[in-house]
Amino acid sequence: MSNLGEYQRAGVDYSILDKVKRDAVHRAAATSGLLAAHGAEEVGGSRGSTAYVLKVGGLTLATVTEGLGTKSVIAEDYLAETGESRFADVAVDAVAAIVNDVISVGANPLVVTAYFATGDAAWYSDERKSLELLAGWQKACEQSGATWGGGESPALPGMLTGAGIELAGSALALVPDGREPVFGDDVVPGDRIVVLPSSGLHTNGSSLARRIAGQLSSGYRTKLPSGRDLGAALLDPSVLYPAFVRALLASPVRPTFLNPITGHGLLKMMRSSTNVRYVLDTVPEVPEVLEFLAKEAGMSTAESYATLNMGFGYVAVVPADDADKTVEVARAAGYEAFVAGEVVEGERSVSVPSLGIEYKDEEFKVT
Repeated sequence: MSNLGEYQRAGVDYSILDKVKRDAVHRAAATSGLLAAHGAEEVGGSRGSTAYVLKVGGLTLATVTEGLGTKSVIAEDYLAETGESRFADVAVDAVAAIVNDVISVGANPLVVTAYFATGDAAWYSDERKSLELLAGWQKACEQSGATWGGGESPALPGMLTGAGIELAGSALALVPDGREPVFGDDVVPGDRIVVLPSSGLHTNGSSLARRIAGQLSSGYRTKLPSGRDLGAALLDPSVLYPAFVRALLASPVRPTFLNPITGHGLLKMMRSSTNVRYVLDTVPEVPEVLEFLAKEAGMSTAESYATLNMGFGYVAVVPADDADKTVEVARAAGYEAFVAGEVVEGERSVSVPSLGIEYKDEEFKVT
């Protein structure tokens, strides 16, 4: 069974979603001229990138809106099965989905806002869940160096069903003085690829994980090789990467491309339109929960690395002379990091020779 078939069966069909995203980008671009009335201008190249960038009042600002998807449903189901609440962790996941995108244009988060939607306001009557959610959101904002600026918490009966909660939000970020936004346009052959590992599922693949858990006799209590519950491992919180990017932007390093590896897996390395090959000589250790999901879904190696993060949390492409310094910056900021490969001449693609996989340009058409 291919990853595409399994994902479609889980209700996530990227062939449809990506077409809508492309159409949205084109329609949104048609409104760009309206900025001039406010003394602002769009920064070329930000359409379709991880965040929208504009200049106004001498500042270069970035903004993004993101959502967590169905990972909160896993937390609800795991709580029901085990009595263990992990809502502080899914709050971190939701903030990670937001800030890990906005930093990837080379900006530092200033403000994060929250959007908590339920089908019934009674969700908040369980104070353990609701207070853990708020504590986790605050913690994630603090670790990202961003103020929690408020938000909205609508109850939407008839629109949202069940007892779950949808977590989403937005961020406003600032490109530091003396820096230009990073869109990947300056990537050149010879640049090095630095990888920061993931902690597990992160913020993409939850619908697939839910489908697989539903097919297992023990559900989320299925034991992984380590002895951990599948559900517990799925709910390990995502890594927040703003401290890394903040430190990188404060250093002499000039990154040419920054990106979290989320939906589409390694295909995300082709988010930049630059016509080069990304060759990865070293890959991170695959978290056991992702190895388990890939096996249960019947994915090939190529399919799994194009669907899940498979241990790739964040990627920074930097000039060759800055590669070792980038690793030092990451480690000083508290992250694992290593030089994983090199950018070489050739048609736009991502190659992992040790795994025998290569992804071509035409396989990634989001923007």
